[in-house]
Amino acid sequence: MPTIHQNFNWINQFKREFWRNPSRLIASKVVISMLFVTLPFVIMHESTIAFTIALGIVAAALAETDDHPKGRLKALIATILSFAITTISATLLKPYPIIFGAGFIASTIVFVIIGGISERYRGISYGAILIGIYAMIAYDDHHIWYAHPLYLCSGSLIYGLLSLFLLYRKPWRLLDEQLATGFIALSEYLEEKAKHFPISDPGDTNKEAILNIQVVGALERCKEVINIYSGEVKDVKSLLPYLQRFMLLQSLHERASSSHEPYQKLSKKIEYKELFEGFSELLHQLSHATRLVAESMLTNEKYEHPVSLGWIVNALEFEIEKMPVHDSQLLELLLHNLSRSHYSLAHFNSPEQSTSIPKLGQDTRSTWQKIKHQLNFSHPRLRYAIRLSSCFLIGYALVQYFQIEKGEWIMLTSLFVSQPTYSETRRKLMQRILGTLTGVATGVLLLQLLPTVPGRLIIIIASAYFFFYWLRRKYSTAAIFITIFVLAGNELRMLNSADILLPRIAYTIAGAMLAFLAIRFLWPNWQYKRIPHLLAEALHNNAFYFEQIIHAEHIHQTDDYTYRLARRLAHKSDNALTLSWQTMQIEPSKMRNLMQHAFTLTYLNHALLSHLSALGALQEDKSFFKSSLHIDQEIENALKETAARIHHKQTSMNRTSLKPILIELKDKINGLDAGKERQHLRLIYNIAAVSNKLLLESEKLYQNKS
Repeated sequence: MPTIHQNFNWINQFKREFWRNPSRLIASKVVISMLFVTLPFVIMHESTIAFTIALGIVAAALAETDDHPKGRLKALIATILSFAITTISATLLKPYPIIFGAGFIASTIVFVIIGGISERYRGISYGAILIGIYAMIAYDDHHIWYAHPLYLCSGSLIYGLLSLFLLYRKPWRLLDEQLATGFIALSEYLEEKAKHFPISDPGDTNKEAILNIQVVGALERCKEVINIYSGEVKDVKSLLPYLQRFMLLQSLHERASSSHEPYQKLSKKIEYKELFEGFSELLHQLSHATRLVAESMLTNEKYEHPVSLGWIVNALEFEIEKMPVHDSQLLELLLHNLSRSHYSLAHFNSPEQSTSIPKLGQDTRSTWQKIKHQLNFSHPRLRYAIRLSSCFLIGYALVQYFQIEKGEWIMLTSLFVSQPTYSETRRKLMQRILGTLTGVATGVLLLQLLPTVPGRLIIIIASAYFFFYWLRRKYSTAAIFITIFVLAGNELRMLNSADILLPRIAYTIAGAMLAFLAIRFLWPNWQYKRIPHLLAEALHNNAFYFEQIIHAEHIHQTDDYTYRLARRLAHKSDNALTLSWQTMQIEPSKMRNLMQHAFTLTYLNHALLSHLSALGALQEDKSFFKSSLHIDQEIENALKETAARIHHKQTSMNRTSLKPILIELKDKINGLDAGKERQHLRLIYNIAAVSNKLLLESEKLYQNKS
């Protein structure tokens, strides 16, 4: 028999695994809420009430956003109030189709615009639209008017209170989760880089660029949650450990995204094969270390730095010392960069003591200014609101004209599938349809195996758990479980699922097609139209980033906010350009006339940003930042002028080449012996060379578009 000590270890291991996965936590909260509320009603043979409450729990969980406990309380109050207004309105106005339809469409537009105010309001407004459709589905004129609104809001309140209670128990948990997500994204990025080091084919950068987008997105979400907490806590200094981890994540990402030299030629030398395998292993171990950091934050355990990292760094230093000077210089900066990451992670548990609070960018606009900014037809939020409301209008008209029973599933599917962009909507369309078809087949089989009321309840609880577990991981899998959830819920309400199988599939296809047609014909915003603007923005932000690096004296001050802002803007614009090219690949063939240009520009811009990151990562060493200021200025001006020309659609350009600068840099490099100044000039040369290619390709793009 297991001893008490063994049982205790098993419990600790279970708790550790539980906290390691945020998706598991959300899914568990949903299941606990459902068991607590629905089980008594099922025992009392009130299955309809039980399932309606379960729908309210699902809506509340989908509406929940990351917030400080005080902010979560405010959000819960606002959520319940908006849910109550929406469900009561839907129930009272349902018998009056014209009035109800007009109110439903108008409220959809209003809620979407309100959702654009902040992340907190985005969750509440989405949940309000969702629970309004749930109220339409649950409507029954045999029940008193306030019954279903009461059940739906009760389910939402129960879930909200449980979630709030757990958050008060661990008030900093959401910050840990967001930062851990960032470190996991960085780990995946480093692992991909390790597989393809050194990169020999531009095509190898495709997945790397996608993973870089995830890292930058995680950094943005971290910043948002930190700003939310800073607005709620009294002592801002209590945020300092999290700010330090955020700064560490930014620094590690800058080093990880760095590229100092094209290493392909050097890697082809047989005598250096093991050396490059060592660099690949170093990247792999850094990936492992960043994942361990994420797990330490999620499990609240002390981070243990891998000893192997120090051994690998020492071994690489020893091997580089044996190389000829000309070759070793190409790798010294790379090793310096990666060893700094190793050093930073090794001191993760004992960061430098600081009393200053680093500044983060915040949106200082008032609520009215944020709303007003969205109220023009060129804003993507208003366009999305009109597209979504158009889907609802057509779907509701079809339901009323053909008297379709429970046809509200059409609108529900449109809500899930409709996204702000063509590519996202098309992706969700296929995922939703495939998930529904698979869910129907699986659900029917499970209901045959578990035909009793307890069996149906088990299916509902299990499918709800797995829906939320997979929702942020893989939507197509989540769609399977929400379909099973609905089928089991109908069986629990004593409705024959066999009678709704084909209608459910038809409603899903109809709703998905409405969402697709809306994005296809209402402001699809094809990527070939966006590429010039995105390129101009990327060039301008790269120039701003370069400017902050070369004028490095401010970097060594207490607050390097301007530098961090420039870096953030450069990465965001690079991600936007990459996403635009990726989106173009799934657009209609006649809309891909700039496909090759978009790929080349995306690749060159990412390469330029990698070289800029390499220069920026050396900011701690002041000796690197000297000389060649007129050359630096020439490169910066060339990027800015090209950006301005594209933005203003000018037909002429002051400069089309940086070739004279490249010749001057080459002469200077050849005239210097090994040393930091030569290494610095080589970095500048790489930046100038890629910038030159980017400028020439920009000219081709402009001529092609003209």
